[in-house]
Amino acid sequence: MLEPLMYTGGVYRHDELMELVEDLGGHLLQKNVMQLEVVLLILVPADDISEVEQKAAELLGTITRAPLIGTEIAVVAPSLAYHHMPHPTCDIAEYLRRNGAKTNIIGLARGVGRRAAQLTKSERGLINEHDLALFILGDFLSCITDVKYQLYEDLDVPIIVTGGPECDAVPYAYAYIGGIGRRAKGFHRESEFAILDSIVGMISKALDERREELEKDPLSVSPFRLMDEITQQIPQVGESLSPTPITMHLDGMRIKLPYDEYYERIRNVKFIEGPTLSDVAEVRPSFMREYLILKIKTKSVAGFAL
Repeated sequence: MLEPLMYTGGVYRHDELMELVEDLGGHLLQKNVMQLEVVLLILVPADDISEVEQKAAELLGTITRAPLIGTEIAVVAPSLAYHHMPHPTCDIAEYLRRNGAKTNIIGLARGVGRRAAQLTKSERGLINEHDLALFILGDFLSCITDVKYQLYEDLDVPIIVTGGPECDAVPYAYAYIGGIGRRAKGFHRESEFAILDSIVGMISKALDERREELEKDPLSVSPFRLMDEITQQIPQVGESLSPTPITMHLDGMRIKLPYDEYYERIRNVKFIEGPTLSDVAEVRPSFMREYLILKIKTKSVAGFAL
């Protein structure tokens, strides 16, 4: 069992921690260097966490648990207008990042109002590429419960909705969290951070249930092993200017390379056991730019597991 952790410390000697994680059979998912500080998102075997914590203390860094590591979450606002962004959308997205998630803010083209609220085909496809979608709605309960569910009722990913009014549940959503709504300022008070923590907790719960579903019919290959094979066999991944050239999902990943140029090379990545990537995963163009999306087949579909 791999535990998601975040290391924060100085740049000096941080490579020693990376080598330790690799030696323990863990994975480095992301590395961000900000002047003299480095942030590492890592997965470590649960039995070896104490060794990693000991090394982090030696390097004068800190280790914290980041439950959302290895997931990509869509944070959806009705529009790009000021009253919908930057507050609270940007604050919530940043808080999810601090807990390990890769977040994408999506401002809808036709999400405003009651009569016109809808998703375009490309918006629907893009949101469905994520592990979960968080919809940031407003202050009118009747609008949230009677109208805005049309934005997400036919999406394939778990949906969590936030709004201003308190409410037990809203149609077609996994959960609803009140007490937010439209805001003219950021989150600064302790009570406000408690709301953010409740969002993280609810997202973690929804993703854990998804992981349990995947355990019933396991993936044909671990996403992290697949990431390592792609990184080793296609060095251009490491040359990408994106901070996350490969963004991990629970059942696949987004590869930030041009689809037309790399489609065949990605499909032909070969495993030491014999199969190629096309045997264990579907490769298709992403709705985000010209990137590639990989969805790993389950064992029952592929007929085997590596």
